[in-house]
Amino acid sequence: MPALTEVRTPPAPAAEPWHALPADAALARLGSAVEGLSAAEVARRRAEFGLNVLERARGDGPWQLLFRQIHNPLIYVLLVSAALAMAMGKGLDGVVVLGVVVLNTIIGFLQEYRAGRAIEALIEMVPDTATVVRGGVRATVPAAELVPGDIVLLQSGDKVPADLRLLTVRGLQVEEAALTGESAPVSKGTDPVAVGAVVGDRTNMAFSGTLVTYGTASAVVVATGSATELGRVSAMLREATHLETPLMRQMAAVGKWLTVSIVVVAVLLLIVGLARGFHWIEAKLAAITLAVAAIPEGLPAIITIALAIGVRRMAARRAIVRRLPAVETLGSTTVICTDKTGTLTRNEMTVQALWTPEGEYRLSGVGYRPAGELLRGDVVQTPVPPAVLTLVRDAALCSDAELRAADGAWTVVGDPTEGALIVAAEKLGLRMADLRRSHARIDAIPFESEQQFMATLSATPEGPQRIVLKGAPEVVLKRCDRCSGGGPLDAAAVLREVERLAGRGLRVLAVAARAPAAPQTTLDHADVQAGFELEGLLGMIDPPRPEAIAAVRACHAAGITVKMITGDHKGTAEAIGRELGLVADGGVLTGRELAALDDAELSAAAGRTNVFARVAPEHKLRLVRTLQARGEIVAMTGDGVNDAPALKQADIGVAMGITGTAVSKESADIVLTDDNFASIAAAVEEGRRVYDNLVKSLAFVLPTNLGEALIILIAVMFFPVVTDAGASDALMPMRPVQILWINLVATVALALPLAFEAREPDVMRRPPRRPNAPILGRFVLVRTAVVAVLMAAGAIGLFLYEYAIERPRVGHAVAVREAQTMAVTTVVLFQIFYLLNCRSLRDSLLRIGLFTNPYIYLGIAVLLLLQLAFVYLPLFNRVFGSAPLNAEAWGKSTLVAAVVLPVIAAEKAWRQRRRDRAPAARGAAGGTG
Repeated sequence: MPALTEVRTPPAPAAEPWHALPADAALARLGSAVEGLSAAEVARRRAEFGLNVLERARGDGPWQLLFRQIHNPLIYVLLVSAALAMAMGKGLDGVVVLGVVVLNTIIGFLQEYRAGRAIEALIEMVPDTATVVRGGVRATVPAAELVPGDIVLLQSGDKVPADLRLLTVRGLQVEEAALTGESAPVSKGTDPVAVGAVVGDRTNMAFSGTLVTYGTASAVVVATGSATELGRVSAMLREATHLETPLMRQMAAVGKWLTVSIVVVAVLLLIVGLARGFHWIEAKLAAITLAVAAIPEGLPAIITIALAIGVRRMAARRAIVRRLPAVETLGSTTVICTDKTGTLTRNEMTVQALWTPEGEYRLSGVGYRPAGELLRGDVVQTPVPPAVLTLVRDAALCSDAELRAADGAWTVVGDPTEGALIVAAEKLGLRMADLRRSHARIDAIPFESEQQFMATLSATPEGPQRIVLKGAPEVVLKRCDRCSGGGPLDAAAVLREVERLAGRGLRVLAVAARAPAAPQTTLDHADVQAGFELEGLLGMIDPPRPEAIAAVRACHAAGITVKMITGDHKGTAEAIGRELGLVADGGVLTGRELAALDDAELSAAAGRTNVFARVAPEHKLRLVRTLQARGEIVAMTGDGVNDAPALKQADIGVAMGITGTAVSKESADIVLTDDNFASIAAAVEEGRRVYDNLVKSLAFVLPTNLGEALIILIAVMFFPVVTDAGASDALMPMRPVQILWINLVATVALALPLAFEAREPDVMRRPPRRPNAPILGRFVLVRTAVVAVLMAAGAIGLFLYEYAIERPRVGHAVAVREAQTMAVTTVVLFQIFYLLNCRSLRDSLLRIGLFTNPYIYLGIAVLLLLQLAFVYLPLFNRVFGSAPLNAEAWGKSTLVAAVVLPVIAAEKAWRQRRRDRAPAARGAAGGTG
């Protein structure tokens, strides 16, 4: 037995990266050999390097997560509101407000807890066991026990257990899409590659967490645990942080503004009341009443339910939302950074160009049709030239892939490139089952990365045997001396055709054939050295989805910039980018070029470049951060481990539900169930609709709170202090409990139906709102002020009118109850009429349609029934201090409340005239130079 390696010093740090070293030099530097390490050396290295597992960061504990949900100004306002309600003996109202706080806290806690599982999903990518050679003996050991210098054996179906430098390979292909974004399995070899090669170009390496799809290999472990490329992604994922959404930032600002304003005004009102001669208790009650009036207790519930409705709608459009605020954030997105494979493209290699010495033939159709419809609309030229049929037939026979019908659709089993050849044959009417029976394979030379070809020996129906050679064009051409049919071969002209096809982003294969001199039963390398006839070239690509092209156009029309970030080669990325309309003045930037830019240069490049190729995980993360530093709201899509850090860092992360890894899904805010970019565009549309409806809800809710506050403020400042039965009483149009009735019952019942409003007609024809634009813009503030003044004036006027009439007849106490009931009823009816105006903030009720949202009328009906109970049921009269009203009082309240309809209609018409005049004015200015 050969001597075992007994190195007692740690492996020296590599002066060059492992992929730049020859295999024997890598072994020597690691102090290892092909016989593997001894048991003692493995134990020593395990003590030095630790287990082959990813580090798990200590996350926030449950109490920290809970505190983060409560640490919000609006939540503090609600807690104060609940405390005030309970202090006034209205425990039920306090419990309702606390229920809103608890609901929002639980939702936020669960969202953050689930987000913390992203790194745990990374850990699950490391396989449980690995096959190693130790002490010259082959063994299966736990993958966690691998150490640098271990010799690992790989075969098809294995998950790579650590970062490996390949020593020997036989036809090895590794699926690296999860780590690099490369759309097809990568053929591996053992030759050193350039020092600066990016991860996807390190063809002599196999990386932890990737999958062996074909062939076998032996390799030496060069990195374990956190030192692997997967560990590096894990570290970036821990560093990336979820940002606050624009809505949450704006609502936090609104909460702070409300908190300060309410406290200041309440204190001032207390001082004013005392100065006017109010008793201390009355002055304090007035201040508390104003605070209760100004706090929008139902707002968090309205926002949460509106977002939840958006979640349901997005799910119907194939977008599953994991974090509620993401619904609105997607609607405010300014830049979408998207992966290519499977998102913009079909993730199905497809033959598009067939070149023979007679000319080029093109196939249409972008992928695998449903079973039974494979030929429909796919062939664009008829009849098919015989040379093309021969080329496709031989290419398909010289492959090991299979096409199977399952669940009404075709699926490829085997290498995607070979699958494309099978599909091309079926499109041209060549049934593979019949071909393989009539051209039975006798022997084959399997594809190996070193030789770059595959060859088969088959029988033919005519009798003579046939050898078919398929592989890289330059390799196949060396073995050809003529073209099919015996014509002369111009190798230089053929290579020019190869370059032309490659310039279109196509992956090119060459096919050649010859008949053996005599029948044979085996095929070896001596049989494929010369004498072949070149049949032609096949160009294939993973084509764009037709719906993705339309979706990109829709995003551009909506003012959203789409940037494609892929691990594929520059030529392929540029070709797809041109078809999608993404390649502009900025051209294509590769990961290596990106890494050479400083922050200022990258910021400029990120602004003008829309296609990035051959990028690594750190490049994606840096791009997202650069775009955010430019003030963009960034949505990032992806499906692999390499996408996870950028998904988490982005304002909105969108993962692929079909091809996406567990890591990418756990890091994302939204998961697409169909992996289609068109679903992102649909989700953006839905997000904008949700935001519009939230603004409508705010425009509806806030005037009520401001109007109630004005009612109390005016009453304290100007109403007389009434003396009745020897006691003084502050004349107040509403009690705190009545205000809570309006805020928690009437307002919520009417605001929620606004969440079901249809989208505005121009929702995808307007630019995204500015990220720093306040949710309470000037328009909303002006509308709030106008409506609040109308509401306060109407309620105060009717309160004073009813009190003046009824007091001589029924006395002060009863007159106050009746007048307060009339004031509350007026406010409720005012809300109903104003709700109709809020269905669109710009268009009239007739223009949007009276019955496009039936939930509006359901909400009105429910509220009217509740208000009837408030007015007439004895229980409600006792709890809320209300009193029955006659028909005349209802009529007066209705007439006063209806005033809001013509006022807001006039305001909308005025704004529309201003909008109509603005383009005309701009056009006139442009025309006059």
